[in-house]
Amino acid sequence: MFKRGFTIIELLIVIAVIAILMGIALPRFKGMQDEGKITQAKGELRTLQTAVESYYIHNSNTYPANIDGDLTDAVPNIIGALSPADAFNGTSKYGYATDGETPVKYYVIYSVGIDGDGAAAVDADGDVTETNGSSCVYVTNGATKDAQP
Repeated sequence: MFKRGFTIIELLIVIAVIAILMGIALPRFKGMQDEGKITQAKGELRTLQTAVESYYIHNSNTYPANIDGDLTDAVPNIIGALSPADAFNGTSKYGYATDGETPVKYYVIYSVGIDGDGAAAVDADGDVTETNGSSCVYVTNGATKDAQP
């Protein structure tokens, strides 16, 4: 009697098929992770934008010069701490830039984005410019709202 089993060729074909399927599936998982981080960043940025707008209402219609100290030290207390780390790098906080005017008229709150080095700036007309040549995710009270990476 012969023993039944798989030949080396059959095993190699099965391994090759599995490798091809993994090669197709892995990039899709990376894309889904990026989409999830974009959605997370947009949600957290909108929350921070709500806090900035609340600061504006409760502080004689002026926007904060920075969000790290101004929002956490505001009276009435708006937020206890800027706890959400940037969704894309997990270590730094979301960025905040103003138009440089006194009082502040326009602001932008941004995430570093998929590339991890994005930034944004806003000018006196409320126009947002992405810097570092990267697509970042941001919210602003200026002319451009909710940029898409």
